[in-house]
Amino acid sequence: MKIREATDSDAEAIRTIARDSLGSTYTDFLEAETIDEAVEQWYGDPLADELADDRTLFLLVERDGELAGFSQSELVGQRANTGRLLWLHVHPDHRGDGTGVRLLVRTRERLLEEGADGIQCFVLADNEGGNEFYRSHGFEQAGQREVEIGSETFTENVYVESDLEDDGEWGTVDELTVDGETVYVSYGEAARGSQAPFYVAYSDDDRNDHYAWFCGNCDSIDNAMDAMGRIECNECGNRRKATRWDSSYL
Repeated sequence: MKIREATDSDAEAIRTIARDSLGSTYTDFLEAETIDEAVEQWYGDPLADELADDRTLFLLVERDGELAGFSQSELVGQRANTGRLLWLHVHPDHRGDGTGVRLLVRTRERLLEEGADGIQCFVLADNEGGNEFYRSHGFEQAGQREVEIGSETFTENVYVESDLEDDGEWGTVDELTVDGETVYVSYGEAARGSQAPFYVAYSDDDRNDHYAWFCGNCDSIDNAMDAMGRIECNECGNRRKATRWDSSYL
């Protein structure tokens, strides 16, 4: 899995993913015509300006050479102290394989790296699956707002982080099968890597036994750490250099 920033050449792929995602999830409460209007409204001509805006972030997920999903977020406030995750779309063919969770994790990290003090997420109130997704990954509903889709107005639920540890770290843990092993990846415990962060992986969901490091670049736990605390992934070469600043990351 690779997560990267979108470029102008990704515009058509973004529109396609958004259309397929909305069409597979939102048709219970949105007319097909409304979905088409929304895709054109958000990802038509205005998309080029959005991609060029340094306060807007589009991240794309690539799996096996295919674009599998994207997130759209922004920094708001005079000092850009709030990160807003506006939309997270995963193509129907890539749901249920951890793509959405990893995209959420990386979007959160990037917003914090860009200076956000807190993260807000937005999802239509009628989207039961989307609401459950945020609730199950460390967020709680904090309010509502109105959003225009096409010519209609809908209610969005606003979520903020709730699952924070005493030290301020994000406490969300994801159970994964990696290299044939069941591990519990703690996305709040991250260390910078040359290509993507490394996350602490435990052998139990109580996080008592630190089992390995999970490479955020290639989803492997096949890595090695030397006596200086340097980590290198044996699969993709992602590297982490020991630094006294690691404890302040995330």
